Amino acid sequence: MRTYVRRAAIAITMACTAVLAVPTSNALALPALAEPDSGDDAVSAVVRTDAGPVRGTVAGTHRRFQGIPYAAPPVGNLRWRAPQPPAPWHETRDVTKPGAVCAQLPAPLRGAEGSESEDCLYLNVFTPRRTDHPKPVMVWVHGGGFVSGSGGDYNAARIVEQGDIVVVTINYRVGVLGYFGHQGLPGSGTFGLQDQQAALRWVRRNAAAFGGDPRNVTLLGESAGGMSTCAQLVSPGAMGLFHKAIIQSGACTISWPRGGLQPGIPEGSQWAPVDEINNLGAALMASQRCTTVNCLRRVPVAAIMNDPLAPGLARPAYRTSVLPEHPGVSLTTGRFHRVPIMMGTTRDEHRLYVSWMYGNGIDEARYTSLLATSFGDKAPLVAERYPVHAYPSPGMAWASAMTDRIWSCPTLSGNRSVAKHVPTYAYEFADRQAPNLFPRVTAPGFPLGAYHGSELPYLFPVPGGDLNQAQAVLSRQVTKYWTRFARTGDPNGLGSPHWARFSGNNAQTFTTGLQGIHPVNFASRHQCSFWDGLT
Repeated sequence: MRTYVRRAAIAITMACTAVLAVPTSNALALPALAEPDSGDDAVSAVVRTDAGPVRGTVAGTHRRFQGIPYAAPPVGNLRWRAPQPPAPWHETRDVTKPGAVCAQLPAPLRGAEGSESEDCLYLNVFTPRRTDHPKPVMVWVHGGGFVSGSGGDYNAARIVEQGDIVVVTINYRVGVLGYFGHQGLPGSGTFGLQDQQAALRWVRRNAAAFGGDPRNVTLLGESAGGMSTCAQLVSPGAMGLFHKAIIQSGACTISWPRGGLQPGIPEGSQWAPVDEINNLGAALMASQRCTTVNCLRRVPVAAIMNDPLAPGLARPAYRTSVLPEHPGVSLTTGRFHRVPIMMGTTRDEHRLYVSWMYGNGIDEARYTSLLATSFGDKAPLVAERYPVHAYPSPGMAWASAMTDRIWSCPTLSGNRSVAKHVPTYAYEFADRQAPNLFPRVTAPGFPLGAYHGSELPYLFPVPGGDLNQAQAVLSRQVTKYWTRFARTGDPNGLGSPHWARFSGNNAQTFTTGLQGIHPVNFASRHQCSFWDGLT
């Protein structure tokens, strides 16, 4: 068990570290305090939130407020408790820098340092320089496998400027601090998801003060952020907190076969039943020589994070008040909030995993062995469908099979389920020349293509994500689609190829070059009829 949970968390972390309708009155939000900046006109650098005034930064085309507390620091006796309101303040608070990153181990594959800070429940607001009318609000939930990442990693200025919207990026508790559980502990396995809901409630109360419309909020995220968005779609506590959802490479229905995610990992998904989380929590307590949760609250955070059992406690728990059932079941059976949904994947999701875990070390014999481990007596059927001779290498064959089995076809299934109830737009990001955000794990001669997270540089300026001229054009189109969807629930508009609502097999594919943006038969491209029949 110790080996499994550590490897599973490492695998998810690697893939996710690429660098979210009850009307609410505007009267809930306090008015902004206008103060002139150093420019030639008066633009507010100070805004009054419901907890106190904050001073941000006024740039040429936008304003930026970073490190605003949306909840009390979950430290001491508040460790592993539901988020509490922040203490109010009276003096104007400086919010020109992001708040502390939530406690997490270093992520050396992307060069990220770790953190031991539990005082981390902060958010960042990017808003147009002038807000003459209420703007749509997009709330971005970062990825990181539920064990790493930060809202401060994402500079939303470009989206704000191009889309004329307000963007909020958030921190939330990750890893064992976010998803620890124990029998009798309220909120077991769901503290990070509860943080996200607290941030959404902050947005509902304060969006208008920053020029946003609290009645028009889109929750979106990538990888673990997409899974979080999907989780909030099915969480009773999130009802009315957002009005549209964008899920990037994070459908609730994603799962993997034995050994498919990484060698030694049994079949499963990111979600865990609460009893399993509680049992792991009890084992972690014993390893730290504690008999009560209060004792464990006094253990230094570094000791807890480095416990061999901690990675297994980085999975949101279901059969809880936050997630009453497996989120994939909720989505499939129609038990989710009725909001317009955009959901998609990248074309070559799993190449990043394969490059990292195997490099060029998969030969034909290894490929046959991997198939046997994952599919047993049905391995020959998969080998026939994904023959080695059809790909540049056996490793590429394995990456293609796992892209389709783990990512693409489960996402297609999710789109088919939600489209029965709400307007749905399916997409595939397919630019195989996307900037490589992970040069440290890219094996020579193993092209990553449109890998997991490859769409991020087209929305945010991230390290290593420099775009060429053609990619910059694609970036503007992607941003238009995303922000128009946030504005109206429909991504279409003048100057962009038409994007049809999802109707069973189709998706909009995004790439540069002659192919550009156009519909694609997603089900056929990823051989989903085959996978649907392989039971």
